[in-house]
Amino acid sequence: MKRLTLWMVILPLVLTACGGSSEQSNAPVGNTGGVQPRPGYEIFDVNGAVPRPQNAVEIYVGYSPEAHTYMPELIRRFNQLSAEGKNPLTGAALGSNERPIYVWGTQPKAGGSSGTMAQGVFNAVVAPANENVYKPTIFIPSTVKWLAWVNFQTRREIFKIDDAKPIAPSPVILGIWEERLKQLERMTGKSRDEIGWADILRVLENGWNEGRRAVFYGHADPRHSSTGLSATVSEFYACARREGFASRVLTVDAVDDQETQECMRDLQGLVRHYARRTEDFLNYFGQGPDYLDMLALEEVDLICINMGAVQGDEQCLKPQGGNLVALYPSEGILWHDRAAAIVQYDAAQGGWTTQEQREAARVFIDFLLTVPSQEYIMTFGFRPANPAVPLAFPIVEANGIQTDIRAPQLDLPSIETINAIQQSWSLVKKQADVMILIDVSGSMNEEDKIGQARAAARAFVENLETNNRVGLMVFSSTLRELVPLDLLESNKQELLRNIDNLVADGGTELFLSVVETMNIMNRLSDESRRARAVVLLSDGEDTGSRGTTLNDAVRAVSASRNSLNPVILVPLAYGKDASIVQLNALADASKTRVLSGTPENIGNLLRLLSSYF
Repeated sequence: MKRLTLWMVILPLVLTACGGSSEQSNAPVGNTGGVQPRPGYEIFDVNGAVPRPQNAVEIYVGYSPEAHTYMPELIRRFNQLSAEGKNPLTGAALGSNERPIYVWGTQPKAGGSSGTMAQGVFNAVVAPANENVYKPTIFIPSTVKWLAWVNFQTRREIFKIDDAKPIAPSPVILGIWEERLKQLERMTGKSRDEIGWADILRVLENGWNEGRRAVFYGHADPRHSSTGLSATVSEFYACARREGFASRVLTVDAVDDQETQECMRDLQGLVRHYARRTEDFLNYFGQGPDYLDMLALEEVDLICINMGAVQGDEQCLKPQGGNLVALYPSEGILWHDRAAAIVQYDAAQGGWTTQEQREAARVFIDFLLTVPSQEYIMTFGFRPANPAVPLAFPIVEANGIQTDIRAPQLDLPSIETINAIQQSWSLVKKQADVMILIDVSGSMNEEDKIGQARAAARAFVENLETNNRVGLMVFSSTLRELVPLDLLESNKQELLRNIDNLVADGGTELFLSVVETMNIMNRLSDESRRARAVVLLSDGEDTGSRGTTLNDAVRAVSASRNSLNPVILVPLAYGKDASIVQLNALADASKTRVLSGTPENIGNLLRLLSSYF
């Protein structure tokens, strides 16, 4: 078991607002209702459907999305013992002067994260009228850094960091297809335990020597994802040490070093898909090595994928076409602790917890650390936080992991160094050359598909970083270039103006337009390590009369597959009558996915699109 480490990180948060106000409801004695509204902020809806004892001390637990796999059942067990008049820790009958404890739980809503809830706790202190407000008695984020973030931002000791207790640890690793790992071993002459980031970069910067040359690496955004940040810190450690940095703890000077940053650019050149959250990869990575060779993720995520299980609200896709294994880079790894901390903001000082609630909260946290609770948590792939609990299934090597982790634990750098890493992200991440290709044929007028496409294209452009290069082409009976490919900081307004003025009319030369656009993108240099991509917005129905077939379009999409930097195509399907079969054939040739566009899912669509750039 690794020690809890204080990670005081200031993350620029672009967080989904969730929760909301509700009318106060005084739940009756014995109530088993599914929700517990609280005035002015979030709704706690997890109680195990257990009757609430008449004189119970009620506590409220907010936890990260992945904890939703185990927390509802543990809350049910705890509440059941309380309802039976028993001490949940000992099973003995409660004394005449002991009050039962009743737990309500909640997780971030609408695809939110630990950061969403941390922002809600911050808002509860400084901006209680905000739409996103959380007032838990106990907060269990994915990593302890969110506790420190709340303290730092509020300038209060809302949480006693040293008292926070890890509940469900998991190391941040590289998931890699077993055949690709064997290739790495052959190419480096090293064993699995000896391979590190330096080896991966040195060997793979020239491509695989067996099969496809390009390396496909998946990476979550370190400005939003805890796992993405941990992976990026590990990568900076590896690059700094390759350039001669010898100190134990990474420093700002090492991060800002030009050679270190150049190494990071080379490493990020391996990335095929970025995502806002690691969870966005869980139903994607398992599609096979043609989609991704390796992915930075938590060990628990890899176990979830190998088992085809569910984590929180995400379905993990069981691997197809091979086995996935964990690589623990030899330079060292970081751990996520899921540390439980009690809110110290007393109601008497304007806060929302009482001494009685805080004492009850300690009982529930101790309950989470009991052997039966830890054994239950472990069934979902988390390592036990209680050293009295031996490793057992699914923490077994048959699920691709190592039970005995030999990689050292990296020291977390200072807050200044973390900030330097995040500030440098836009400079070192892989940039993209993106051609937006929009169907403006007459059929796009139906169901206002052209309006939806305009809205999606505008939102996509608005959310791209300005150091990407973007162009705009449209097609109906012919293909037209409206805005040449250029840096977004130079042509953004021209792009938006042309998108807003799009009008649908004419036939649909879809296949010919895809062939010609892919040819244009393939003529761009593949040596710059900039992602090359075409984003296609269409209803997918080709009515062209110029003889280009679906097979011709598929061949054009597949033409650069053996390049070190293949051009990818991402189709967005519009309309109830969209020809998904044709668009799916194009996506499959590029090993991407068809995304369905509707007026309601623009935000979700942008999150999915971020998986590619």
